[in-house]
Amino acid sequence: MTMNESELTPLPGIPTTAEEMVLANQANWDARTPIHVASAFYGLDGSRTAEDWFAPFEWTDLGELTGRDVLHLQCHLGTETAAFAERGAAHTVGLDFSAAAVAEARRLAQETGRSMEFVQADVHRAPEALGARRFDVIYTGKGALCYLPDLTTWAGIVSSLLRPGGTFYLVEFHPLLDSLGPAGGPDQQDLRLRNDYLGGRGPLRSDTPCTYTDGPPVQGATTSYEWRHGLGEVISAVIGAGLTVELVRETELLPWKRFDTMVPAENGWWRLPPSEPIVPLLYALRAVKP
Repeated sequence: MTMNESELTPLPGIPTTAEEMVLANQANWDARTPIHVASAFYGLDGSRTAEDWFAPFEWTDLGELTGRDVLHLQCHLGTETAAFAERGAAHTVGLDFSAAAVAEARRLAQETGRSMEFVQADVHRAPEALGARRFDVIYTGKGALCYLPDLTTWAGIVSSLLRPGGTFYLVEFHPLLDSLGPAGGPDQQDLRLRNDYLGGRGPLRSDTPCTYTDGPPVQGATTSYEWRHGLGEVISAVIGAGLTVELVRETELLPWKRFDTMVPAENGWWRLPPSEPIVPLLYALRAVKP
C-alpha cells in the first residue's frame, strides 16, 4: 500500500490530523530502513540471531508454536518475525506500514530460506490487507504502541484478527522507561522523570536525523510523532476489545543498552546497575479471545 493510497482512503477510526502524523511516521520509517539494514545494531550480517530479540519469559508465555498461524504486527525488518518460523509456526506473517522495511524483510527471508510472508499495510488496515485470514497467535511490541494514536481502535483490530481461543501477546517498552532520561550533562548519568508517563497532552513531535541504531544520519523524512500510553490505558483497551487478560509481567531487562550506565544481564540483555533502583523497563501482556 502506497502513501498515495493511504491519503485517498481514511484510516479506520483515526482523525484526519492523526492520520497525517501516521503518514509522516511511515515516511520516516522508510527513510530509517537503509540505515537500520546496514547497522551493527540489527546484526543482519549474521552477528545477531532472531532469538537475541526475545527474553526467555516470552517463549514461556507464548507456549508451543508448532503448527500455529502467527501474525507479527508492526514487524519492521522481520528480525523477530523469523523466530516464529524457526520455532515451527505453520505460517508466519509479518505486517508493517513501511514499504522499504517490508521489501528488506522479504529479501532477508528469501536469502535465509525461511518460509515467511510479509504484508505492507498500516496496522489500522490490517483486516483489509489480510482478508478473511485469522490467526492463532498475534505478537507485537518493543517500540510499536507509541506510533498508534488510538489504542481502542487498535485493540479492536487485534481482536478481529484472532481466532476464538487465539492468543494475543504484547511485549513493549514500559511507559516508565519512556519517561526517564539522564538528569543533565555528560557527567550527570542519574536518571530522572523527564517526560510524561500518561497520555492526554497529544503526540510528541520529533524532527531529527538521529535514529536509535548506529550509522549515518537519516536522509529525507526526519519528522515523526509518538503517543504516550500508560499501562492502564493498554490493559483497558485490550479488555474493552473483548479479550481476556491472563498475564501481565514487568521486568528490569532491555534488549539493548538504552542508557550509558546500563550493565549486561545474564541473558545477553541489559539492566541498570545494582546502585540504581530496580524499576520496570519492559512489560508483557498475554490475552486470549474467548
